[in-house]
Amino acid sequence: MQARRALLVSAIVLGFLALAATLSQPPRDVKPAPAPVAGEVHPPVRLALSAGGRPRTLRLDAGAVASLTVKVPEAAQVELKDPPLLAAADAGTPAVFPLRIERPGRYPVLVTPAGSGTQRRVGTVVVEP
Repeated sequence: MQARRALLVSAIVLGFLALAATLSQPPRDVKPAPAPVAGEVHPPVRLALSAGGRPRTLRLDAGAVASLTVKVPEAAQVELKDPPLLAAADAGTPAVFPLRIERPGRYPVLVTPAGSGTQRRVGTVVVEP
């Protein structure tokens, strides 16, 4: 009786080992799919302004993908004129704007502190052809 039990337990253990070996085999020569070719992909241009300093001019090529980050010392509303974009910001959380501007021109960045109606220009994004 003991021999049958030992044989049965051994068969079950071997079955589980065979199942585990089958599931843990590395994939066979799986090649990643090629990336689609639609031109070069460029990472976003990172632009940064601070409301604590003098107004700065930032340059950007027309159609380029960019990320504009505006840091402020206190709670404020940050606005990018034409295209009109608004974002709230405070000392610990800057305003971040994803940008892709096709039309060349000058785009002012304005900050309005919370509780104040006074806007202050902290910079200008100049989009060049």
